[in-house]
Amino acid sequence: MKVLLTAINAKYIHSNLAVYSLKANCGVYESQVKLMEYSINQYAEEIFQSLYREKADVICFSCYIWNIDIIGQVAGWLSQVAPGVQIWLGGPEVSFDVADRLDSWNFVDGIMYGEGEDTFREMMACWNGEKNLEDVLGIGHRQPDGKVHVHFPRDFVNMSQLNFVYKRPENLKNKIIYYETSRGCPFQCSYCLSSVEKKVRFRDLELVKRELQQFIDWEIPQVKFVDRTFNCRREHSMEIMRFIKAHDKGKTNFHFEITADLLTEEELDFMAGLRPGLIQLEIGVQSTNPETIKEIRRKVSFERLKEIVQRIHAGKNIHQHLDLIAGLPFEGLERFKQSFNDVYGLKPEQFQLGFLKVLKGSYMREKAADYDLIYQPEPPYEVLSTRWLSYDDILVLKGVEEMVEVYYNSRQFENSLDWLEGYFPSAFAMYETLAGYYEAKGLNGISHSRMTRYEILLDFVKEILNIEETRVFTQILTYDLYLRENVKSRPAWAASQEPFKAAYVEFFKNEENREKYFSGYEGYTTKQIQRMTHIEHFTEDIRATAADEERGGGDVFIWFDYLNRDPLTYKSRTVEVKLW
Repeated sequence: MKVLLTAINAKYIHSNLAVYSLKANCGVYESQVKLMEYSINQYAEEIFQSLYREKADVICFSCYIWNIDIIGQVAGWLSQVAPGVQIWLGGPEVSFDVADRLDSWNFVDGIMYGEGEDTFREMMACWNGEKNLEDVLGIGHRQPDGKVHVHFPRDFVNMSQLNFVYKRPENLKNKIIYYETSRGCPFQCSYCLSSVEKKVRFRDLELVKRELQQFIDWEIPQVKFVDRTFNCRREHSMEIMRFIKAHDKGKTNFHFEITADLLTEEELDFMAGLRPGLIQLEIGVQSTNPETIKEIRRKVSFERLKEIVQRIHAGKNIHQHLDLIAGLPFEGLERFKQSFNDVYGLKPEQFQLGFLKVLKGSYMREKAADYDLIYQPEPPYEVLSTRWLSYDDILVLKGVEEMVEVYYNSRQFENSLDWLEGYFPSAFAMYETLAGYYEAKGLNGISHSRMTRYEILLDFVKEILNIEETRVFTQILTYDLYLRENVKSRPAWAASQEPFKAAYVEFFKNEENREKYFSGYEGYTTKQIQRMTHIEHFTEDIRATAADEERGGGDVFIWFDYLNRDPLTYKSRTVEVKLW
């Protein structure tokens, strides 16, 4: 017997926790199971050919909104060229319409719905002829006469009885590793599938600690907790954070989704003492409109959330990722602009503008008619319009979303954007105007290089600001460029450094400078240090300019130290140096 557990992930760096857990918990049948991971960026035909060559008896697919279309293609082809192979589905995208899916996809033999560990193990027994299919809970299948039979659901699994899912660290290189210590969510947000499962179950903390130690010992770059609300039980979350702090080796980052307003003074004080970069927090704001928050059944005070986020930000040791959702009830374009500006003003490390997905099984889908909610009938079921938001409004927000992703979330234009924002009535207006510029110039739909993005932003500024302001902006843009990377191919728009080359050489030769500035460069030659770092001349205090502070004129020389970067932002250390 050969069974394939197939995951088609959204990105190459992602892994699929579900298939790993099914394999790890299928008992005596584990040797019969092989994991097959792909990404949606691969051609369907490539995935099809790969699966066909395996000559499996059963092929199972893990189904989500982002991969269901490609799974339909691949599974349909397999059923035609390998009619003897059984095809089974599982995952959230097929768990709420089992009968309808089997009726419409006649090439699928069955679907496992709900939590799958026990179900998959029993299915393995069925495929080995050791158990009757009719005795398995949590499945729907096609009977010999072609009729669809959906079995009763299965009870939730005991989290502490599940095996650790990862065994070979060599397979985890260059991957984001997903991990869970709880299932379910105590909240009832109307747009979220986690609200369907109101009972929260936790994995035994001693097991969790042993597994976290494995990640730390393997030096996994990032472990992303998929617990829907990591801090919903304070004792649980605090014990985990205490453990990772005590056993930290400086290599692994841990990502948590939290509800910020639940954080206590004890938790905030504790997090303030963590190594920069040890943890990062994803915080779902969704809206700052009280009417919207109430309607989607959240109980979040933005003022309290704002206080917490600002306090964490002040510690400069924790990456924060804040989310907004466009298309929620009672929030039109103008009110959404306010939500955008409210959250943007908190200056999170990542700011995600997402669009409502009207998911199967969610309360939001039940309320669609009440909200005049129109959404894509196919995955990802994204909002097209609501009573409060037209599709024209959606298009405006799509443009803003793209600009935020390219310019803000890349963290390559931080100071340039801060400076430029002062010339617009709001942050939203800045991104809306920039999006309009992209549309007018035919720049959308093109995969621009990083350097081209700099050039586009400079051209944009030249069109809307005067010559003197453009001159200042060019210097700030140059500062941002070298803050991230010691670029060898200098852009044409950056001021020439030729008049200062001789002074730069003397700076690196000076023994006093070596002692004063070059900590960490012991053992490197002068020429090596010169190549590994960068000096840039500015005509004013560009760092003060970027911070919107009072600035002085004259020659300013900034040394960019790429060996000693900020562990949270990865920006180079910058030092103002004297050349004469």
